[in-house]
Amino acid sequence: MPQRAFCFLTATLTYVLALTIAVASGGGGEGVGGPEGPPLQQQQPPPPPLVGAAGYVGSDTCIACHEDQQHGYDNGPHGKAANPRSPAARQGCESCHGPGEKHIDDPSDDTTLRKFAKMAPRDVSGTCLSCHARSSHAAWQGSPHDTRNLSCVTCHSVHEPASPTAHLKISTEVELCATCHRVQASKIKRVSHMPVQEGKMQCSSCHNPHGSTNVKQLRVGNWINESCVSCHTEKRGPFLFEHAAGRESCVSCHDPHGSSNDRLLVAKVPMLCQRCHIGTRHPSTIYDNLSVQNKSARVIGRGCVNCHSQVHGSNHPSGQALIR
Repeated sequence: MPQRAFCFLTATLTYVLALTIAVASGGGGEGVGGPEGPPLQQQQPPPPPLVGAAGYVGSDTCIACHEDQQHGYDNGPHGKAANPRSPAARQGCESCHGPGEKHIDDPSDDTTLRKFAKMAPRDVSGTCLSCHARSSHAAWQGSPHDTRNLSCVTCHSVHEPASPTAHLKISTEVELCATCHRVQASKIKRVSHMPVQEGKMQCSSCHNPHGSTNVKQLRVGNWINESCVSCHTEKRGPFLFEHAAGRESCVSCHDPHGSSNDRLLVAKVPMLCQRCHIGTRHPSTIYDNLSVQNKSARVIGRGCVNCHSQVHGSNHPSGQALIR
């Protein structure tokens, strides 16, 4: 081997050995990536509450008087100090209620502490939105519930929740919504209904009570049909021949909360169809005496869908009448 090649090989091996030793020993404190590489990322524990700073007295002082409020707080997500976004990882009780030093000096003064039961709804929601302002809560401001002077504590209770999830004041979501939306709650008990009573769905399956860009606070889409076809995908289309009523809105024919008719229909067939289709091709006097005397086939098993089965739309070349 030539001497120059031998020297080059020796220098290369020496450099590789030195680099291996430097990496194993931490590289002089500059991280695995070398002088220009990023240092090792280590998980930092949540910062401890700043007890005694700016009038903060600590949660232990609060619990000394409000021991009955501790159970619901500790067992909920707000009391989990392992989560750096939780109140327990910050100032504890005072993260939401404010510094408690002045409250200890004069407990009768309601202005020294945030007492949500005595605050304006917008101020209550503003406190909660300081943390809960993302994801499904992002559209709360200006939502129907917000504009009707409801607040977070109208439905939720941090210290005395009755439900296993979401800190609801009533044990189930359906019962909570029914306290205001009584008409819709009564409809789900009709013969044809969504599987809400069976526990397969709940109100928030379709609606977002914290606000939405859709109508009626629907979770999906920008109009009601997009919400419906998110589950009923076979009705999505596009269709070669569309049914105008279904294209306009699913609720033209269906009541999504419940109905006394089959398939959540708002009226029985053929009367449902005859609200729009009057006197076209078929006589609109379907129940007159003449039809009965002539033993009209429309009287027996009367229903437009017996023939026009593809009422949501058809892709058949001869499906203009929605028969195929």
